Amino acid sequence: MKENVRKQGILLPVSSIPSAYGIGTFGRESYRFVDFLEKSGNRLWQILPLGPTGYGDSPYQSFSTFAGNPYYIDLELLIEEGLLTKEICDGYDFGDNEHYVDYEKIYLSRFKVLKIAFENAKKLGLMEAPEYQKFITDNAYWLDDYALYMAVKNAFGGVCFMEWDEDIRFRKAAALRKYRKKLSDEITFYCFQQYLFAKQWKELKTYANKKGIEIVGDIPIYVAFDSADTWANPKLFQLDREGRPIGVAGCPPDCFSETGQLWGNPLYDWKYHKKTGYEWWMQRIAYCYQLYDVLRIDHFRGFDEYWFVPYGDPTAQNGHWEKGPGYELFAVMKKKLGKKKVIAEDLGFLTPSVIRLVKKTGYPGMKILQFAFDAGNDSEYLPHNYDKNCVVYTGTHDNDTTVGFIQNMPEKDKKFAKKYLGHKNDKKLCFEIVRAALSSCADTAIIPMQDYLELDSSARINIPSTLGCNWKWRMDKDALDPKLAKKIYKMAKLYGRL
Repeated sequence: MKENVRKQGILLPVSSIPSAYGIGTFGRESYRFVDFLEKSGNRLWQILPLGPTGYGDSPYQSFSTFAGNPYYIDLELLIEEGLLTKEICDGYDFGDNEHYVDYEKIYLSRFKVLKIAFENAKKLGLMEAPEYQKFITDNAYWLDDYALYMAVKNAFGGVCFMEWDEDIRFRKAAALRKYRKKLSDEITFYCFQQYLFAKQWKELKTYANKKGIEIVGDIPIYVAFDSADTWANPKLFQLDREGRPIGVAGCPPDCFSETGQLWGNPLYDWKYHKKTGYEWWMQRIAYCYQLYDVLRIDHFRGFDEYWFVPYGDPTAQNGHWEKGPGYELFAVMKKKLGKKKVIAEDLGFLTPSVIRLVKKTGYPGMKILQFAFDAGNDSEYLPHNYDKNCVVYTGTHDNDTTVGFIQNMPEKDKKFAKKYLGHKNDKKLCFEIVRAALSSCADTAIIPMQDYLELDSSARINIPSTLGCNWKWRMDKDALDPKLAKKIYKMAKLYGRL
């Protein structure tokens, strides 16, 4: 029997799961969410990037494109394994708000608790265990640089590597030997964190896959400047002789920001990548498929053309477009890695060349219903204009919740939405927008959990180009109601997505 192509999923960041100790983790509540996905007829769980976060707490600005976020290591599982006690964990302050992550308190407490688990692991001889040693060996190509980078970063008070002493900043051989010896215990601590992360995530993913749930991961197109990737591999980027970016990433003025979005990431030296046969990219993407089943490639249009902002500019307004690698990178990917499941994040202003690139790859693009209801325009985001080979969302992590979106809609757009959806009641409009996504011809529909829960703007994940208020929302511990699962299942069955 042929598998049904039509499927649906839920977008919920790991950080938003209502686990104990201040932030979502790979613990029992994540397993409970997987059970909810199965019972509600969903076959996809989309998450945000899993990397360790730095300034601004954004998962799109990580200290490593390979490493995992230690915050997601579940402390209760470590208690069960005898590496921690409940008394130790309860003695730290991880924040007392069940609905929002307090990143400052998490940062000040999490590593201290993990250090205790590390010391206990050493006493138990876990560092000599074959499983741990195999992890270290298999991941040495990125783990060695990451663990050293984080240990040195801590030794210099957490500052960016540009402020380190010149010898280690430029990776002089003698300096590398010196710091590896001097910081050996701290380096091992960071390796241990990654081992715990990988072990817990693998177990959770295996559980999900056995229940027919695929994980949709997210790969940011860029890496952070303050990262092990930039420090260890400067040839990959457009940097000057002092290691500073020549230009940085962003995007031009759009509906999110009048001055554009200034991301600040270093830009790739695509000529160098081409010379190496895109080796680093193939390593990076192959590693992603160890973590995920489906890969959402962020800012897909950047592979066709990317926005170059001169380093030091206060906004992205004065940037210009430069040519990216185009289809060549994806041709290499298909040749070396085989046929993979990909979602192309093709949002924003799309030129004919970007449209051709997406079409040539064959990857499904994205449709966002919150972009559809512009009164008087036959928007490409309206369901009647969809191609089957696409993924429809009500909104993404960068959008308001659909309830918040409806509350802030211009009256003429709301009137059009009601007419299009055939409902005049504001309170039912969120549900009808969800229904429009699920009933559309799009092969895949993914709905943010907040929209199934019909939450307002207080549950928004991110407001682009802002700092301090993002990535914090946490789902209520009683949100996974069997009645809601049954309601979602009925829609999945009605619209042929089981």
